[in-house]
Amino acid sequence: MSGAAGCQGGGGAGGGERGPRWRRPWKILALGLLSASSVLAAAPGAGAMSKEEKRRLGNQVLEMFDHAYSNYMEHAYPADELMPLTCRGRVRGQEPSRGDVDDALGKFSLTLIDTLDTLVVLNKTKEFEEAVKKVIKDVNLDNDIVVSVFETNIRVLGGLLGGHSVAIMLKEKGDFMQWYNGELLHMAKELGYKLLPAFNTTSGLPYPRVNLKFGVRHPEARTGTETDTCTACAGTLILEFAALSRFTGTSIFEEYARKALDFIWEKRQRSSNLVGVTINIHTGDWVRKDSGVGAGIDSYYEYLLKAYVLLGDDSFLERFNTHYDAIMRYISQPPLLLDVHIHKPMLNARTWMDSLLAFFPGLQVLKGDIRPAIETHEMLYQVIKKHNFLPEAFTTDFRVHWAQHPLRPEFAESTYFLYKATGDPYYLEVGKTLIENLNKYARVPCGFAAMKDVRTGSHEDRMDSFFLAEMFKYLYLLFADKEDMIFDIEDYIFTTEAHLLPLWLSTTNQTISKKNTTTEYTELDDSNFDWTCPNTQILFPNDPMFAQSIREPLKNVVDKSCPRGISRVEESLGSGPKPPLRARDFMASNPEHLEILKKMGVSLIHLKDGRVQLVQHAVQAASSLDAEDGLRFMQEMIELSSQQQKEQQLPPRAVQIVSHPFFGRVVLTAGPAQFGMDLSKHKAGTRGFVATIKPYNGCSEITNPEAVKEKIALMQRGQCMFAEKARNIQKAGAIGGIVIDDNEGSSSDTAPLFQMAGDGKNTDDITIPMLFLFNKEGNIILDAIQEYEAVEVLLSDKAKDRDLEMENMDQKLSESDSHKQNSEEAISASQDVGAVSEEPEEDDSDVADPDSSPPADADSDSVSISNQDSYIPGSDEAGASEPACTQGDHQPQEEKTEAESDSKVNWDSKVQPMESILADWNEDIEAFEMMEKDEL
Repeated sequence: MSGAAGCQGGGGAGGGERGPRWRRPWKILALGLLSASSVLAAAPGAGAMSKEEKRRLGNQVLEMFDHAYSNYMEHAYPADELMPLTCRGRVRGQEPSRGDVDDALGKFSLTLIDTLDTLVVLNKTKEFEEAVKKVIKDVNLDNDIVVSVFETNIRVLGGLLGGHSVAIMLKEKGDFMQWYNGELLHMAKELGYKLLPAFNTTSGLPYPRVNLKFGVRHPEARTGTETDTCTACAGTLILEFAALSRFTGTSIFEEYARKALDFIWEKRQRSSNLVGVTINIHTGDWVRKDSGVGAGIDSYYEYLLKAYVLLGDDSFLERFNTHYDAIMRYISQPPLLLDVHIHKPMLNARTWMDSLLAFFPGLQVLKGDIRPAIETHEMLYQVIKKHNFLPEAFTTDFRVHWAQHPLRPEFAESTYFLYKATGDPYYLEVGKTLIENLNKYARVPCGFAAMKDVRTGSHEDRMDSFFLAEMFKYLYLLFADKEDMIFDIEDYIFTTEAHLLPLWLSTTNQTISKKNTTTEYTELDDSNFDWTCPNTQILFPNDPMFAQSIREPLKNVVDKSCPRGISRVEESLGSGPKPPLRARDFMASNPEHLEILKKMGVSLIHLKDGRVQLVQHAVQAASSLDAEDGLRFMQEMIELSSQQQKEQQLPPRAVQIVSHPFFGRVVLTAGPAQFGMDLSKHKAGTRGFVATIKPYNGCSEITNPEAVKEKIALMQRGQCMFAEKARNIQKAGAIGGIVIDDNEGSSSDTAPLFQMAGDGKNTDDITIPMLFLFNKEGNIILDAIQEYEAVEVLLSDKAKDRDLEMENMDQKLSESDSHKQNSEEAISASQDVGAVSEEPEEDDSDVADPDSSPPADADSDSVSISNQDSYIPGSDEAGASEPACTQGDHQPQEEKTEAESDSKVNWDSKVQPMESILADWNEDIEAFEMMEKDEL
């Protein structure tokens, strides 16, 4: 999700007089932000970044964009997205299905369309002109393919409209695009009509998917049977659809988007003024009743405020203010933003946060509520400093919940807006950190690769279109001065995908009557609302250290345990009774704890095998407040039990190829062993060249010890115990071992992680490290040996910084045309896999099955949990440990296949000859299943 260029001026929004209290808030906020920037940036002792340093970082952003964009155009176009590890394009139907995340792909050159207006923001007008010509000439929107209505709207329709907006601006300036005659707008209108069949519901909420060729519910459409959609999916249409109507004069698009927004507003929970995550598109019933500002809801709130800015309709501001008041009352627990239940908003729905909420500080800046924006942003920055990137989800005590990071731009977006609001050079340093981390950990020869696990540094063969559409836009704008831009960014508003829509649309083709429907549903107290953006004298009371004073208490928030604010019960009881019992403190032998459980309606049952079981009956609680405490206790107990099971498992390890031409950029996540060297206690790891042993299974004495001595041995799985293989290669002089799965085609993407167990005997005699790779991952090393002969790897607990010294030396040798080329040619792609995993085969008794871990209730000190009378919040997410793509830029929910037809473009033309060596990897199925439960 992305923010807006600002409630910023240049062309007002809305037409006509509104009365004395109604002003043009975007213009006022623009002046306010600029005033604040100039005041604070000029403050003595503020540690302002020099102009030279800002220019250097801006140029670095341009170079990074060129690296990503040129590799997409060279290796992937006309495919939808680049696969940066295998240096080829991702085409639906030609790659293994990744579930719902593939619904963004429609064989319409997604990345190029999504990047159009980024080219102009980065002053690449010649490249923009060439890109527009390619889109007009090559892109086909009439493919027989099922796509996400939400993703297609924000990325493709938004991309076409953003491209059209800057194209007509350049044409008006007279230097470029003189030939342009609205071709992108014609394509946008064609696409708009292809999305309209999705709105064929009684509620006006669109189906989540539509077939570009056959629409919805057509026999050949293969869609139209869905009943649910997420709130953001239905509520993030108004900017693009209204802009399309205003540009073309065709009102139907804006009418449909408004009807969907009206329906969501009508169905909000009236007592809390919150909306749920998932809604039935036919009945309007809430399917998921938890509410937050992250995945599933995020951009709904964003578009209410921005629709007011762009369209000038007062009802959108009233709705946003009503929701915002509820968010700050229930969801905001500074610096945290925690999901709650819409019917019981005092009760948290889960104890973790997803990364998409990182957009919210930026939205708060547009609202003018700076203090909580600074607090939440600082908390997120501390998480990033700990893990290098923002994990897809993390707990309230800042542990990784889902470890994936698909290079999301939301945090960069909020950083940009906070710098605009405060002028504090601190946020320039934050942006510098983002740039350094991207180059250090995500950059690969063919672009930038998503992180599969922020803990190990392993990559995913994925570079989403939003990375080019948003990340580089915000980073460049963060460091750019006004004179660096070829147009005034304040004349535009950003969509959620950071596409530019001109503010002058507010007074163009106003075919929709601005009937204020909000007050039909609720009585509003005007005193609670800010009808104009706040004065900077209120935001920044002549204190240049304002932002720093808010950040300071949060500096060590991640290194310590989560700062525990006063609980809601403590708040209500004051100095009276003790706070509610927490699951982590519970002892089944403590009579006082048992009495507290009874008050909360929780019964404790002693089972015959010595375990105890907890069952909650909310109707037996002493009060409704105690019942809520009981629900929270049960949820905490579920999550605690799940966490204890996880902690019994060893974490994944890393195999990193460090020799030329990889230099550490290839990271393979490996399964650990329960014997041998503990790599977590040897931070340097074990480094050495690899050698294949004879016999390859390693089940008897090694016959080529001279080839194995002082090297890391490669062997095949099967025919004997893992410990026996380890002893044999250790006897031959190996310094480590890698076991490669013998199951052809096996991959870490299709099975859960497991660890190699011993043989039931004492394994203290094994002192070398042993790791396990699946067949596809192992073949990357084997194929590298065939091509480069000498291949050196590092076995460690997590990936280390790549060998920059050797890499630079190699580049210098290359530049001087050294005659040594046989093993010194740079490979065109680096490869990596995510968390290595596999279920053991029946004859492999030496593999530890992760599912065989003792359950949480395996002894008398633990409990099993059930709830017979009420839903346990979050119980289906307790076992979630893997990340997945989330809505906004968004998560998969279920897997399916497509029978897509071929487009007029030759999609196979860019497949590389090393395809069989550097294959693509699926998304982690475990994560998909968990995401399906969470419906994020």
